[in-house]
Amino acid sequence: MSWLPDDFVHPVHVPVPTTALHLRPIREADTAIDYPAVMGSRERLWQIFGPAWGWPAETMTYEADRVDLLRHEKEIAAHQSFNYALLNEEETKLLGCVYIDPPERTGADGEISWWVVDELLGSEAERALDALVPRWIAADWPFRQPRYLGRDITWQDWLALPPAT
Repeated sequence: MSWLPDDFVHPVHVPVPTTALHLRPIREADTAIDYPAVMGSRERLWQIFGPAWGWPAETMTYEADRVDLLRHEKEIAAHQSFNYALLNEEETKLLGCVYIDPPERTGADGEISWWVVDELLGSEAERALDALVPRWIAADWPFRQPRYLGRDITWQDWLALPPAT
């Protein structure tokens, strides 16, 4: 059984209210703006995602990032998981990502996490994204029990849950 209904159509452009930013599915072609965003915030991102995902490695190369984004692009097309880039209006700057994944641990039907680059920490844009994501998931995604990793459960507590079957 698929984690999403067969007729589900994922959103392709999601405006972030009160900002000039939007979300759209990430693509391999975004590597040139993704790599500096990730590596520029790598230390903090490792503290968040490192224990669970082993990402982003200190030694991650541009080519490794490109391969990773190609994998995300293919997973999005196959509805296996979703990575949305947070972009400025012109799509010349990647400012964060939102991940929507099938559950790896029991107790949820979708697992959602997100981040912004260091320069947006504490900003109105970060607050707008934080407010948007749960509303967007409730409105546009078919989950009954979404789990917001690092928000409604700590990553440490999530890692302690039994694996989903």
